[in-house]
Amino acid sequence: MPKFFVTKQQIENQIIITGEDAKHIKTVLRMKEGEKLTICDGEGMDYICRIASIEKDRIFTNILEKQYCESEPSVKITLFQGLPKVDKMEFIIQKCIEIGIECIVPVATEHSVVKLEKKEQKKLERWQKIAEAAAKQSGRGKIVKIGKVLSFQEALQECQKLDNAIIPYEKEQKRTLKEFIAEVKGKKIGVFIGPEGGFSPKEIAQAIEYHVEPVTLGKRILRTETAGMVTTAILIYELD
Repeated sequence: MPKFFVTKQQIENQIIITGEDAKHIKTVLRMKEGEKLTICDGEGMDYICRIASIEKDRIFTNILEKQYCESEPSVKITLFQGLPKVDKMEFIIQKCIEIGIECIVPVATEHSVVKLEKKEQKKLERWQKIAEAAAKQSGRGKIVKIGKVLSFQEALQECQKLDNAIIPYEKEQKRTLKEFIAEVKGKKIGVFIGPEGGFSPKEIAQAIEYHVEPVTLGKRILRTETAGMVTTAILIYELD
């Protein structure tokens, strides 16, 4: 069943869908009056609706029932992603949202090649659209927020709001992700992933000062667009 997001303010006895979503329903999906769709308030509540009428730029729907969305994992993972090349960031956003990430924060690190600067707002808007499309496609109960670009220091400070945080690092030899999972406390976890060039020794030292644990993901070095997905998938599988 197709899924669309609205704000809670749009939900009354009827839900009216406007904008690009209304156009998509009418011209792409070619849905008709009487057909059903799912509308989500973006906070975990799904509404099963029937299309009552279709106008030029609005779709009127009647609510048949409401239910909690069961697709949201109980473990809440924030991905602090070192800025990679732009196409890789889009891929990371799409796939990590499908897996079940709670929040994605772009981080400017020492080895980040990309510098957004004046284009930052435009890129954030595009990334947010990709996040919304991925949430719809995967049946999520919320639209994952893409945070503003933070410095590495700001990201370390932000992760103090979470219960735990790890930083996969290719030079870590002892502490494994498996060991971290066995001892983890709480459900809010931060994951720091480096850009193409990885983290510098200075950044790892800073992370340790903020109680962000370096862990190894195994004997192979993963690409930046792979590491976040692998870590997130393992954490959700083991802890959800």
